Amino acid sequence: MILRLLLGLAMLEAAQARAQPLAVAAVPSVLVETPRGAIRLPIRADLRAGPLLSADALLAALGGTRRTREAWVEVLLARQTFRFLPGAPVVAVNDRLQPMAGAAAVYGDSLFLPLQFVSEILPGVLSDRYAWDPARARLRESSRPEPAPVARLPNGLLPGHVVTVDPGHGGKDPGNLGVYLPSGVNEKHITLQVGLLLRAELRSRGIKVVMTRTTDTLISILDRARYCTNECALFVSLHVDALPTSARRRFAEVSGFHTIIIGDENTEDADRIARMENEALQYEEPAAQEQGDLDFILRNLQFNEYLRESARAAELVQENVAHIHTGTDRGVKQNRQLAVLNTARRPAILVEMGFGTNPGDARLLANRKSQQALATALADAVVAYLLEYERKVNGGTPGGGR
Repeated sequence: MILRLLLGLAMLEAAQARAQPLAVAAVPSVLVETPRGAIRLPIRADLRAGPLLSADALLAALGGTRRTREAWVEVLLARQTFRFLPGAPVVAVNDRLQPMAGAAAVYGDSLFLPLQFVSEILPGVLSDRYAWDPARARLRESSRPEPAPVARLPNGLLPGHVVTVDPGHGGKDPGNLGVYLPSGVNEKHITLQVGLLLRAELRSRGIKVVMTRTTDTLISILDRARYCTNECALFVSLHVDALPTSARRRFAEVSGFHTIIIGDENTEDADRIARMENEALQYEEPAAQEQGDLDFILRNLQFNEYLRESARAAELVQENVAHIHTGTDRGVKQNRQLAVLNTARRPAILVEMGFGTNPGDARLLANRKSQQALATALADAVVAYLLEYERKVNGGTPGGGR
């Protein structure tokens, strides 16, 4: 994974260089004005990384801090975290990667940040606190007081979180037919029923829910994860597992639930699920799926960034569903071939809630009380995930701004 990341960064730099050469700053310095005083910071011209400012000098002037986490450098200003990967022309703001014209750079023991950070990113994200004057090359900090803390919900969450729920399949795509499901009931019906119950559970916990579908309709498998936009905290896709008919002798013995995330640790079982779920592509309208090199590499960076968060959400789903499911806890699995997750730009999980080819699982999946129990367990897992993430990031800024 590290090798792929490094290769991706090298390709990213090459693609960026081909797109447009970086210009050296036209001004020699930046004036930083704050209620504590003013200071002029020299600009370091770098033809490869672009115009740069000393991170330590900038943070000293603005009262910020920085720390290193693995390969990333986190800059904290006014309770907002900005994350830089030295050498890569990107900045992560509120868990979203944004391309930049320049890149953070390290010279010796000193970190330098792109001029674009103070001229665009900082005043754009924290516009109520910072303003950029291009005519004077001046960053000005206002003296406004810190906003009052936001009141938490009864479950401990800050308000504002958004979760996308994706009931798998639908319309002319029935999903798997579920050998032991009631007559006329297919995977698409089970996922929608549990999805609607999950929406109600999450709303009752103060979480806004975006649904990919609320009726028996077909949504493109390549569009579903895109419903989880920048403000979305987690994408949850619901499915029903099934063994192929060639494994009929094992129908009674293979049961349970598992959660899939994007990743390279492919197992035979995860590959089987990917092949099964990707069969939904046969219902798609023919369309060219083209993507530029730079966009692909940024998406690959996001996969690596969100792998840990997706894995933790998946673990919590397994822990909570285990309390109410009668089948086997089959754990968390990784696969990079799942089409429904391959367009995700946020932490994303796919939950296989049980086997339609197992009599016990099928009874659980088709029973209204069991569906409600599944929805409650999934909602509890989502809340636990959001609470954990609030404790880690920015002192608990809600939603996409976590």
